[in-house]
Amino acid sequence: MRLKRLLIRYYPPGIILEYVKSGELRTKSIDLLDLNLETDTENLVRKIQESEPLITESRTDQVRQLLRTLQDKLAKQEDRRFYEFKALQAHILPLTNVAFNKSGSSFITGSYDRTCRIWDTASGEELHSLEGHRNVVYAIAFNNPYGDKIATGSFDKTCKLWSVETGKCFHTFQGHTAEIGHAAEVISLAFNTVGNHLVTGSFDHTVALWDVPSGRRLHTLIGHRAEVSSVQFNWDCTRILTGSMDKSGRVWDPATGQCVATLSGHEDEVLDVCFNCTGQLIATASADGTARVFNAATYECIAKLVGHEGEISKVCFNPQGTRVLTASVDKTARLWDVRSGVCVQVLQGHTDEIFSCAFNYEGDAIITGSKDNTCRIWR
Repeated sequence: MRLKRLLIRYYPPGIILEYVKSGELRTKSIDLLDLNLETDTENLVRKIQESEPLITESRTDQVRQLLRTLQDKLAKQEDRRFYEFKALQAHILPLTNVAFNKSGSSFITGSYDRTCRIWDTASGEELHSLEGHRNVVYAIAFNNPYGDKIATGSFDKTCKLWSVETGKCFHTFQGHTAEIGHAAEVISLAFNTVGNHLVTGSFDHTVALWDVPSGRRLHTLIGHRAEVSSVQFNWDCTRILTGSMDKSGRVWDPATGQCVATLSGHEDEVLDVCFNCTGQLIATASADGTARVFNAATYECIAKLVGHEGEISKVCFNPQGTRVLTASVDKTARLWDVRSGVCVQVLQGHTDEIFSCAFNYEGDAIITGSKDNTCRIWR
């Protein structure tokens, strides 16, 4: 084997090795999920060199520089404040969800008008309107980091896959069926980071794990006692996180389909859940007006975020893992410090309930979607 070059991955932190084996170009990654501003880089360089034969003495200076670059990136957005950059009249009916692609060059919106739309972030131009659902488009997602596919989940009880390039639907998943026999609406979905699996949550209280290439259902995750409002994979695809109207979050093993932990503490429905980019933290948002941050290893609640004047419909981490962003029916989005649980900024401008919010990959832009039929970009 011969190492060709080293590449950097910012979120989650890592180094990509591009090497040649038997005449074939291959890649593998060194995940640095524990890297932070206090990490001893000299010690880490030694550990990487000891564990990875491709990293020879001649490459240590380059590895050292990559680690310092990663640390600088983690610190870059720490104290950033956001201001409204652009407001788009995105749909004729209220928005349900928003999401960026990895580069942040485009984003998608879902709506009660039964469509999902693809937008150019810089110009605000509509690129495609994804039409085909027969009811509200409630859940949407890019297959990041690739960004060439979009999944949409609808009240018409289906999940559809679309080509970003053409805006055409190329597959429809059907099969969320409650125990009593009726089909139910798909209200949450997420790709894994490899892009080969898709997880969907439904009004039928179940979670379905799908194989994307074949369209085959791999597992049905049963355990929630009410609608499954939110689903997400962690970075290394070893865990699925779900939130439910039964006031709980659950963590599942996708290999076995078994529940490994239950997150409790909320006094009302859990409306959204998410991992941070390293998979070490979990956030939950609830109709009780609070959000909570959990340690993903111990499942201990480490912060309670209090300040919204109504239910919190969406929650997400910034890529650096230092901030939590929440969207609420009180018409505001809030930024919180992860360590202290203190609100550091309130984003105001929407004239009605905010249903969704998201960071871009760099963490230097935010998008919010509202019942006022607009989405707003903040920078």
